[in-house]
Amino acid sequence: MRSPHETTIRECYRLAKRAVEKGNHPFGALLVSDDRILLTAENSVATDQDSTRHAELNLISQGLRKLGPDVVRSCTLYTSTEPCVMCSGAIYWAQIPTVVFGCSAGALRAIAGEPFLISCREVLDRGRRPTCVVGPVLEEEGLEIHREFWS
Repeated sequence: MRSPHETTIRECYRLAKRAVEKGNHPFGALLVSDDRILLTAENSVATDQDSTRHAELNLISQGLRKLGPDVVRSCTLYTSTEPCVMCSGAIYWAQIPTVVFGCSAGALRAIAGEPFLISCREVLDRGRRPTCVVGPVLEEEGLEIHREFWS
């Protein structure tokens, strides 16, 4: 059965590929409200020389500045890969109610060999506010991007 999130996740994968073309890690994210993409962001860790410039953090920072907290709190965050612990914390504190991801942290961990990658559900489930987490969506398509990058 086809997921209603496939088109949007494919857009995240397109952003992830664009990040790689710029010399960054393969991650992309977007903020959606009422089936409309409001903002997009890519990983910019290498180009900004800042290890905190993950796609989700770039997106949340941009969203809070440009749209304001009330709008951000009503959006869904889509991301090419399950958010890391740092990004999950930002999602929680920005009060984003729903996250949809392509590749799982477990699948990325198997490719990239990074043991620190854990499920965002594990982080977000510890909060007082519920956060709906959907994924993985089209994981194999995203894993192709990661296999090529991390090999």
